[in-house]
Amino acid sequence: MIKKENYFLIFSLLFVRTVSVSSFGYSKRQQHMWSQEFKKCDGNLQSPIALSTKKSVRLPLPALEMNGYHDFLFQPLSPFIFGGLLNINQEYELEGLHFHWGRKNDRGSEHSLNGVRYPMEMHIIHRNMAYPKMENAMVNVDGLAVLGIFFQLQDNDNENLKPLSQNLPSIRWIDNQISLNTSITLSSLLPNDIDTFYTYRGSLTTPPCSEAVTWIIFSTPVPISFRQMNQFRILSNGEDILADNYRKLQKLGKRKVYLRKLIQNYSSYYNQFDVNVTSLDWYWQ
Repeated sequence: MIKKENYFLIFSLLFVRTVSVSSFGYSKRQQHMWSQEFKKCDGNLQSPIALSTKKSVRLPLPALEMNGYHDFLFQPLSPFIFGGLLNINQEYELEGLHFHWGRKNDRGSEHSLNGVRYPMEMHIIHRNMAYPKMENAMVNVDGLAVLGIFFQLQDNDNENLKPLSQNLPSIRWIDNQISLNTSITLSSLLPNDIDTFYTYRGSLTTPPCSEAVTWIIFSTPVPISFRQMNQFRILSNGEDILADNYRKLQKLGKRKVYLRKLIQNYSSYYNQFDVNVTSLDWYWQ
């Protein structure tokens, strides 16, 4: 995890905190056992899920607004987001980010999209500023907002990822840490198209699996080279490489998935159709 207190200074294996906690693992058997210690992991609003364009409810939702995402991460104020289907007049402040990836190129992302599982997925976690601490946010259904970003393989390096990927060999072992000598912005880690996204109510994908997350998942992936992807796969917890750190897909149940997607001449449609987001229901009756 890149924590907000020091994300501008330290880049370490803490940013993959979800794969280094000793109390749980990612094998099929270990995931099955999560709910014995963390009861919420067996809940009805769990994540990740299989996203489907055909099964989503497409609406002209408000845009997701990002404040501070273009600023270098050493600025005194934390970036925050609002808009979309997040609570009206509430802002969600950056808490950290982490990655999930696979040993092979055909797996690694936590969510799937139209049957595709990408090799890596990044989560940028935000806390509803109505709650003073993460502990408070995690026990409220509107406590957290997480941006999900897929990564898609290509031949050439993604220059925007180099401040992270080029330092991975220096933090090969868990709990190693280094100081970044390169400035980085959150916007540089996002896909080109942030106007199209899926959103639904779910949970953290690691124990304690708190059902407090409004997920916002962009459909356009971020490019990453084969070489950069393999740099993640050299990381180790001291016993084995860190990979396949993704949770199995969970049942959608009665939850709705909304899709914000702009199409040609959509601007005129927007003018005619004003969505009252407060009236939208997250669940099928």
